[in-house]
Amino acid sequence: MPVIDPAKVPVKTGSIYPSPYAEMMARRSSLRLGDAGGLTQFGVNLVTLEPGAMSSLRHWHLNEDEFVMVTEGECVLVEDAGETVLRAGDCAAFPANTPNGHHFINRTDRVARFLVVGSKAPHEVATYSDVDLRVEVSAGRARFTYKDGTDWTGPR
Repeated sequence: MPVIDPAKVPVKTGSIYPSPYAEMMARRSSLRLGDAGGLTQFGVNLVTLEPGAMSSLRHWHLNEDEFVMVTEGECVLVEDAGETVLRAGDCAAFPANTPNGHHFINRTDRVARFLVVGSKAPHEVATYSDVDLRVEVSAGRARFTYKDGTDWTGPR
């Protein structure tokens, strides 16, 4: 049956980021709705940000498009050009290979939620704008490096 009951989708918490960045995502969670529906060509996630939480480190994708729609509350989109407050119904799009680091922060005292739709490229590279970090994902495995491509061993 194609109907997905969000109440039956496992809540994903935590992050694949290495320490100390993983700890910065403690108040973020998501429902992998696309995975729950068996989708393979693109991902659909409902992200929840508790007050004070951020969605990710500021990043941009080499091979994947990303679309976001706020569904509840208010969050701040932080990107290279500055900050924009987004409320329920507001949308943002991030085309692949556009080096505009972005993430979302909940600066309110209420929960914020947004839907993220993104392509699932067979090989992806995400670059993190504010720290010396990038990730290469291929065949479901993530490899973190510094921006120069050398293996990541910790903040430098």
